Amino acid sequence: MSDLRELYQEVILDHYKKPRNFHRMADAHRTAEGYNPLCGDKVIIYLKMEGDVVKDLSFEGSGCAISTASASLMTESMKGKTLKEAEEIFKNFHNMLTKESHGPPTDLGKLAVFSGVREFPIRVKCATLAWHTLRAALENRHTPVTTE
Repeated sequence: MSDLRELYQEVILDHYKKPRNFHRMADAHRTAEGYNPLCGDKVIIYLKMEGDVVKDLSFEGSGCAISTASASLMTESMKGKTLKEAEEIFKNFHNMLTKESHGPPTDLGKLAVFSGVREFPIRVKCATLAWHTLRAALENRHTPVTTE
């Protein structure tokens, strides 16, 4: 189990040091801003839709390793997903972090690296900030998202 935890930490650090899709998207159809006042994490999600499919997404912001890595992995996992698929992934990810479970989920792929965050309740908000902000962008809400 410690080997798995070490691998998970490596993936999180890699996405923190070299976040994927970390840029402003000038031609985004929707944007949303999120803020975690507890630790100061900030994120802006840029979203390009094609019908009900997430055509492209990116993010900008500043935050801790968990927050940044979560946003990076989220952008990779959501490209090409329908709204329904995106909502299902959101629910599964959120449940993984907030519900009792017995081991990492098998249906979330790389996102399972965040399963250990559940052990640190104060960090759950860091891991879910980008996700709640993406949900706001998908719903085309213009009110900033906060984890409070």
